[in-house]
Amino acid sequence: MPKLKTKSSVKKRFKITGTGKVLAGPGKKRHNLSARSQKAKRTNRGSQTLTDMDARTVKQWTPYGL
Repeated sequence: MPKLKTKSSVKKRFKITGTGKVLAGPGKKRHNLSARSQKAKRTNRGSQTLTDMDARTVKQWTPYGL
């Protein structure tokens, strides 16, 4: 069997924790920030954990982990 490839976009955008959760950066932080409230921008800092279904999809794209 040949090696499976990891999607390059997943390597750049996600991180898998030691317990198997998937961390992702929040969206809507690049442009048009003047339309968002200061509270919305503040709560979007850091990283967020994905839901179980989304995490399962991301893990399929990284067959050998990150």
